[in-house]
Amino acid sequence: MTEPGGRGMALHSKILIGLVLGAVGGTVSNLVFKGTPQLMWVVDNVLQPIGQVFLRMLFMVVIPLVFTSVTLGVASLGDPRRIGRIGLKTLGFFLITTALAAAIGLLMVNLIQPGNAIDETTRTALMTEFSAQAGERVQQASASRFGIDTFVNIVTRNPVKSAADGDMLGLIFFSLVFGLALTLLPIERSDPVMKLLDGVAGAVMVIIGFAMKLAPIGVFGLIFTVTAKFGWQFLQSLLLYVVTVLAGLLLHQFFIIPLLARTVANVGPGEFFRGVRELVVTAFSTSSSNATLPTTIKTATRNFGVPKEIAGFVLPLGATMNMNGTALFEGMTVLFLAQVFGITLGLPTQIIVVVMAVITAVGVAGVPSGSIPLLVMVLGMVGVPGEGIALILGVDRILDMCRTVPNVTGDLLTSLWITKSEGLKRTPLEERAA
Repeated sequence: MTEPGGRGMALHSKILIGLVLGAVGGTVSNLVFKGTPQLMWVVDNVLQPIGQVFLRMLFMVVIPLVFTSVTLGVASLGDPRRIGRIGLKTLGFFLITTALAAAIGLLMVNLIQPGNAIDETTRTALMTEFSAQAGERVQQASASRFGIDTFVNIVTRNPVKSAADGDMLGLIFFSLVFGLALTLLPIERSDPVMKLLDGVAGAVMVIIGFAMKLAPIGVFGLIFTVTAKFGWQFLQSLLLYVVTVLAGLLLHQFFIIPLLARTVANVGPGEFFRGVRELVVTAFSTSSSNATLPTTIKTATRNFGVPKEIAGFVLPLGATMNMNGTALFEGMTVLFLAQVFGITLGLPTQIIVVVMAVITAVGVAGVPSGSIPLLVMVLGMVGVPGEGIALILGVDRILDMCRTVPNVTGDLLTSLWITKSEGLKRTPLEERAA
């Protein structure tokens, strides 16, 4: 895919180049100028702000995008009975793939046991380095209430407040109900609202186009910031843990997801991986399912021909509720930290970890490092010191980038399965290009 008019380099290629240059530049800067005021000034006052401007432009359109896409998706489906059926199938598929990912993570960490490879000196140094941040995370987790209240609070009291606070579950619930209400109105009353929402959605997509023009520079700034601060030497101390998590994510991304795409959606691995190139790079560089949502919707409709009403219904739900990579990461991290602290978790406890990884994945914010507060909560449930989260804070940004990829490709897979299971036809390639 090239830029409009057939000229220039493809956007995903530009983003990838920015990512590689940022990683190399940040690592070299860390080696040559580590901790110098000059490097920190450049990072804090130039490169990090550039990356944050790019991310903020994406986050800026998430609320109107979710509201318009979910509402239009529900209203376009028409029959309320059909909405209920698709909703249940979507949630069921989310739970199955998320549980599968969490189980894969636990299996791998039991086989490799990365926590047993960290020596006492390294452990103490890491705890000292991140003790302040760990305290903040523990405090944040203790203030969070997760349980039946989470599901009660999905029914928002004030949708405007939910939008302002970034309460995606509350906003999505309101959008679902609003779209459902439009299906019950006479066509002469619902049609003007539908046209207005369609116009807003179109304007949002134009804004997204503006943001994506900044993507290569923004990605460079984000990656340079991470590598300049942490460097290779620090990451090396947790290499086995990182490799284990990456191996689990790679297994799920390159074996489980394409296998499911072939068996349940009739999409071959070649077609699947060709179609998700830009999506993968965007997810990796932003570390956010919400920020990647515009690209996920575009990929589903343009590259795979998923009907717009299915993409608009399934994918915003997935950006909030379907976190395959996050569940895998959480399960692996709980067991890793248990190994670090010499705590043995039996099979029943590990099953609890899987269940909690799936449940908390629903409550994870689709933003960078959104899983950390809930992860601390799970650690406390199984007797692992919550302060142990300090051990992985330094590498969390890298892993967050990686686990976002199966998060969003799992959403895409769900939209493909829903399309097939509903007996709908994907738009032919020639019609998508028109």
